[in-house]
Amino acid sequence: MIQQYEEKLLTHIDHMVETASDDELFAGGYLRGHISLSAASCEQNDINCVEEMKTAVEASIAQAQSELSPADQVIVKAMWESLKNA
Repeated sequence: MIQQYEEKLLTHIDHMVETASDDELFAGGYLRGHISLSAASCEQNDINCVEEMKTAVEASIAQAQSELSPADQVIVKAMWESLKNA
């Protein structure tokens, strides 16, 4: 279940490339790493719940918050909200 959800999110990001703004491309690329890392962590810990993976992605983004400017944080969080509900 986690692998399918990860693939769904990454495919959605891939499909946005043709029409995405520079900010959306940045956010999508940034989120790819957090999504893949969180999916791998869930699988390694035998977690099969999509909601727990969503929580893991959000925790990963929060931990790395200092990597981004406040403006980029807003863009990344908005993209994540859009993706996780897609």
